[in-house]
This record gives sequence, structure tokens and C-alpha cells, in this order.
Amino acid sequence: MADEPTWDDLFGEPLKPTQQQPVQQPPVTQPTAPVQPAPTQLPPVQSAAPAPTTAPYSTPVQPSPVQSVPTYSPTPSVPAPNVPAPTLQQPTLQQPTQQPTYVSQLPPAPTPSYTPPPADTSRRTTREDDSRRGGGGGGGGSRGSGRGGYKQAKPKRKLTWLWVLIVLVVIGGSGAGIIYAAFGPQIRHVMGWEPSVDYTSTTGNGKSTTITILPGQIGADVANSLAKAGVTKTSAAFYNLLLKQKKAPNFEPGTYKLGQQISAKAALVQISNPANRVVSKVVIPEGFNLKAILTRLNTKTGVPMSQLQAEAKNFTQFGLPAGAPSLEGFLFPATYSFDPGTTAKVMLQTMVTRMNASMKSHGVAPADELKVLTLASVIQKESGTSADDYKVSRVFTNRIAVGMPLQSDATVSYGAGSKTISTTAAQRADASNPYNTYAHAGLPVGPIAAPGDTAIDAALHPVAGPWIYFVLVNGQTGETVFSTTAAGQAAGVKQWQAWLKAHPGYGS
Repeated sequence: MADEPTWDDLFGEPLKPTQQQPVQQPPVTQPTAPVQPAPTQLPPVQSAAPAPTTAPYSTPVQPSPVQSVPTYSPTPSVPAPNVPAPTLQQPTLQQPTQQPTYVSQLPPAPTPSYTPPPADTSRRTTREDDSRRGGGGGGGGSRGSGRGGYKQAKPKRKLTWLWVLIVLVVIGGSGAGIIYAAFGPQIRHVMGWEPSVDYTSTTGNGKSTTITILPGQIGADVANSLAKAGVTKTSAAFYNLLLKQKKAPNFEPGTYKLGQQISAKAALVQISNPANRVVSKVVIPEGFNLKAILTRLNTKTGVPMSQLQAEAKNFTQFGLPAGAPSLEGFLFPATYSFDPGTTAKVMLQTMVTRMNASMKSHGVAPADELKVLTLASVIQKESGTSADDYKVSRVFTNRIAVGMPLQSDATVSYGAGSKTISTTAAQRADASNPYNTYAHAGLPVGPIAAPGDTAIDAALHPVAGPWIYFVLVNGQTGETVFSTTAAGQAAGVKQWQAWLKAHPGYGS
């Protein structure tokens, strides 16, 4: 044929540390009478200033024959009045070269610093040094605060619960029971009687169970599920383990088969292994019809056939195009993984959604979906190989262009409910079969099987050629003979019949 019809010709339209304040000290009142020989002791310093190198403030000050004493350099000097030296004989003491006197105000105390004792210092000297330093840093206390380099004093161990235990032993009987009931957790904690929150085994008790992780669940939810299912001893064991991980684990939603009574670490290893995920894998081949698909779903997932059939019968719930007579052809052939508990409706909707995605990727307009899937399904059933899909598509397109019936045995067999592709003369003459393309021109009323991507593409893009006939001549290899004349078709039919005679079990 010179001018080959296109889709447009056939269907009419194209496919489309706060700071410490200085301590105010009362003014020093000098004596008017001779100083008594009794030693004068300086009041305690309230600041955290370290001891002078000559003598600490706590050292008793002996009377001195010196008439005046220099003032403390950081503040203005206040001259002391001349006091007559005492007439009593005083022992001669070696005085420091400089002795501070109290003035009206002391400067802020410098930050204390700790100087380690020399290596040969005795232990006793070291302890005394630490004691003095601690006393100066705590605002008058005798122990260090543990800050600024000070050695922190160890608190005394509380013996409260030890006394409680002694009382339990002494009183015994019901009194001990009452006390234990009130303070049991504390007693168990002190005595180390608390039970472990985790198992230690990596293999468990030899039994297994399943848990399901739902979308949106977090680590705390997974920890609770594991403990509830008896996988881990407590939820805290698993959750605390998660907090210690440098990288937070990513839990994929699904159902997992895990051992029981195993450690939290073992549970994390098992739940992170994809091999432990429980799924029902269902393979739907290209060319399967609806009945075969529902049977495969029932066999592989265990979902009752009655539920599958009921959902399939209510096909309008899946958003099919207007005029679609059934769910046939709208379930995309592919491999699916369904989690335990997946309903029949969800399974079917998943497959419909996948088919919609395929048609969209091929650029099929919503208004053309039914026509494209119908033609693609006939191509899928009639073509022997994927390479021949485009030639088979051309044959059907050419026939529609000239008003010639498709004469597809696959459509007649589907409408008649037959299990083979072969048809009888009576079946081909039955005009009551809406899928009978011998009795009715054009495409059948709807798809007859689930077409794959190649068949869909072939329906949209048939290869150029003049053929109006084709016949399968080898059912095992898919070899097909294409011709342009009735004579050529007749020769091909004889070849096919001879092959069927040699392979009597084919198609049954």
C-alpha cells in the first residue's frame, strides 16, 4: 500500500564566678597605754587571697620594737602613732622584713592558684599544704571546693541504706516486709540486686517472631515493638543502644523476622539486614489476564480469593477511564513485594497505579488510555516475540484503516472463556461475544490481558509495512509469518497446523 494509515487516520486525533567585693574592716584603734606582752592575733581573712610568702595571716604577731610599720602597698599609707616600747623584756624574734597592718579596706582577693609541692615533699607536708589552700579558697572553710585546680575532697559515703538493711535484719518479719515494700528499689540499687535490662545471647531461645515497622515510626517506637514481641528484654536496652550509635540507623518500613530473647545489639544487627525482611514477592508476567493475576496474588500472598474478586469487581473505585468494562488490562505486569497484612484493595491499587505511571511515561493522553491499552493487550497476546510487536501493531492498524475485521483468535478465546488461543468455527461465528473480532469490526470492547511497556509502545508506534496478515508458525520460538495476500496467509496457516499436530499438548 502506498499510503500507510496512521493512528490519526484511524481514530481522528493524535495521541498525546561573681566577683567578691572587698571586705570592709573597722578602723584599727591604737592603744593609749603600753602594749601588753600578750600576742595580738589578726582576724581571719574573708577573701580567697593566698598566704604571704613571709608568714600566713593565721601566725601570731609578736610585739616589735619597731616604732612604725610600713602600710600595705596597694592602699594609701596610714601612719601608725608612736607607741612607747614595752618595758618588759621580750624575747628577740626574727621579724619579717615587711609586716602588713590592717587598714580600713582590703583589696579584692586574687584568684587562687595551686602550686604543686616539690617532688621530695613528704606526704604529710603535701596534705597540710592542700588543707591550707582549701581553707583559703572556700571563704573560711577548711576544705577545698574542687575548683581552680584544688583537689576536690571526697564526700563521705552515705550509710543510710546500710542502716536500713541492718534494721531489716534486726526487726525481721512483717516489719521488714513493709520497709522493703517502701524502699525496695533503693535497697536493690545499693546492694546491686537490680535485674539486667538486656539479654546477653545473640541467638536467643531458638524461637523467632515478627515485628512490623510502620512508616513514620522512630527509634522509640521500634524499641517498644521489639520488647513487646519478646525480642529484647526491655525497650530501654534497645533505645539506649541507639543513642550510642555514631550514625542513627535508618529503619525501612516493613515486617521483619527476628529471634526471641536476644541482646539489643543482636536485634539491631538482625533488623538492619534486608534478608530478614518478610515480604510476599509476586511476579506478574506480561500477557496474564485478570483471572490469572488474582490467582497468582492469592497463591503468593495468602489473601483470600473472595476478597480479591470482590475488590476487582468494584473496579470503578480504582479510577479507570470511562467506558472500561472491567479491571482487565489495567494491572501492570511486574514483580511486586507486599508486606504481610496488605489488603486486596491495596494490592490491586498498587498495580493500577503502576500502569498509570507507565502510560504517562509513554505520553498517552487520559482520553486515549482505554483504546491504547486495548490494542496493546491484543498485540501482547498475538505477537510471538517482542521484536514482532511493532509488525503486529502495523497489521492491526492497516486492517482498521480499510475496515477489515481484526480476526484475532486471542480476542475470541478471551470472550468465550477458553483456556487456549485456538478457536472453533462456532466460537468465531458467535456475534454475542463482544470480544469476537471476527464478527465485530475494529477493536474489542476492552483489553484482554495485561500489556507490558513494549506492547504499549508498539500500539503507539507501529513499524512501517504493508502487511495485513500474520500467523504464528512455531509456538515455542514465537516465529511468525507476515504476508500481504490471502495466499501467503493460507500457506502460513498450513505451516502452523502442522506444528500443532507435532505438538499436541501446546496451549492446553
